[in-house]
Amino acid sequence: MASLLWGGDAGAAESERLNSHFSNLVHPRKNLRGIRSTTVPNIDGSLNTEEDDEEDDVVDLAANSLLNKLIRQSLVESSHRVEVLQKDPSSPLYSVKTFEELRLKEELLKGIYAMGFNRPSKIQEMALPMMLAHPPQNLIAQSQSGTGKTAAFVLAMLSRVNALELFPQCLCLAPTYELALQTGRVVERMGKFCVDVEVMYAIRGNRIPRGTEITKQIIIGTPGTVLDWCFKRKLIDLTKIRVFVLDEADVMIDTQGFSDQSIRIQRALPSECQMLLFSATFEDSVWQFAERIIPDPNVIKLRKEELTLNNIRQYYVLCENRKDKYQALCNIYGGITIGQAIIFCQTRRNAKWLTVEMMQDGHQVSLLSGELTVEQRASIIQRFRDGKEKVLITTNVCARGIDVKQVTIVVNFDLPVNQSEEPDYETYLHRIGRTGRFGKKGLAFNMIEVDKLPLLMKIQDHFNSNIKQLDPEDMDEIEKIEY
Repeated sequence: MASLLWGGDAGAAESERLNSHFSNLVHPRKNLRGIRSTTVPNIDGSLNTEEDDEEDDVVDLAANSLLNKLIRQSLVESSHRVEVLQKDPSSPLYSVKTFEELRLKEELLKGIYAMGFNRPSKIQEMALPMMLAHPPQNLIAQSQSGTGKTAAFVLAMLSRVNALELFPQCLCLAPTYELALQTGRVVERMGKFCVDVEVMYAIRGNRIPRGTEITKQIIIGTPGTVLDWCFKRKLIDLTKIRVFVLDEADVMIDTQGFSDQSIRIQRALPSECQMLLFSATFEDSVWQFAERIIPDPNVIKLRKEELTLNNIRQYYVLCENRKDKYQALCNIYGGITIGQAIIFCQTRRNAKWLTVEMMQDGHQVSLLSGELTVEQRASIIQRFRDGKEKVLITTNVCARGIDVKQVTIVVNFDLPVNQSEEPDYETYLHRIGRTGRFGKKGLAFNMIEVDKLPLLMKIQDHFNSNIKQLDPEDMDEIEKIEY
């Protein structure tokens, strides 16, 4: 298995440059609201405060997706139930418990086991028999990062490739340069025993000399560059593509122009081409896009109702200002045995201020906010997972998808609100869902000013849950709180 950009010494140099660029991952995220970068607080508490500290951190879907890929080195056991909708309901539904049942080529089985996969994940059990079926079947699948979906569609591509045919046969679109390279790494690792199968990246910076004939069988790229290679430079013959993968569809439609570019590419594919679309979320806009681009699909969904607060006990503390909030936090922290805690702030300024206060009081604290690069964020989360810091202070950039088993407490230092200053129910759910993971019980504390109490009552009514008031001065009451 080879990873190639284009041939010759110049190609090797370009490949080395891009691989080095990727391994460092020092791209700050593209900020959707033009917020300038700021500095993280120093250990001595010194800060550079700038205007953007007052802004809410904007969640960048592409950065979040890459972050989840970087921090999930092993598969996550999803607690969600999987719902399968077949294009032919009368067809028997097959699932597998071992990779051997799929009757894969020996070199592919060796690649899977070399990656450390011992058995299929939950989504792979259902998806792989459909993806590897003959004749090929189209699929729309919902799956978060870490559940094995990239490995699943890479396995489908490698299974359909004919190593003796030297032209592009599989095409995978990803929304960003970094995500394309991350997928390519999975292809390289899984296909390491597949002799004469090569992957090529259609990404910015990989300039193909005119007249070059592409002989690599698997192309991974971003929509704009792939469109250029297919229609302007005519480097790829789309009529010969056997597998078309659209990864991170929710991120794709969030990026201007990518939907139209992806549809234009899809329309040039042959009718017998297998089409696979994956998305972490299935909002209406994603569904409309998926149904438009994938004909006659099987569908795999995660059942939405399983996002629940039933095993999380929620409390609130009335406070006058942020110093009052901090004192209440210290009382709670001193009265309860805490494994690890995540504290959410609405603005970077509050997050930085709280980080300095806690560090000056001798707590092991790390700060995660949007001006950090994806690599820096991944490093901070890994340190937190390893228990090197007991408290993670963060803005909404960390509200979704990051599972740390040791987290027993979540604190909303600020309630999540939208631009209309109304409760952001979805963010609240994802925030406090960081505790109570994996069927365990969890605790959530909301620090709120008196004028924000109506917002909290709206949250309580929305989720039909009980949020109990707590007196932060009553240490006896605090100490009675149990997990």
